[in-house]
Amino acid sequence: MPGPPAKPGEVVDVRPLGAALAAAGTATLVKAGAVTVVRLVVPAGKEIPTHAAKGDLVVHCLEGRVAFTAGGVTHDLGAGHLLCLPAGEPHSVRGVEDGSLLLTVVDGGPRPGA
Repeated sequence: MPGPPAKPGEVVDVRPLGAALAAAGTATLVKAGAVTVVRLVVPAGKEIPTHAAKGDLVVHCLEGRVAFTAGGVTHDLGAGHLLCLPAGEPHSVRGVEDGSLLLTVVDGGPRPGA
């Protein structure tokens, strides 16, 4: 069972989970000011419906494979692939294989004109 987010100065292991992936759950790894880092576990066949992050989003596929749809384009993200999205960009995720993603959300606060 995942614990609380890391404290400042703590080292966080984000290596692929490998055999432990099947029993793992999604966990917030870091929550510091405007930055949140989450390991999102996406089993094969699971769909996360369209939603948007409050801040800029960096998605790094650590293992497995997902179909990540944003801006009307579906990206096949495999281990080692990275994708950036601006705050508020609607997106969805579907597990193609069991996988885990490292999500980094940077909330820059209100944007001009928003």
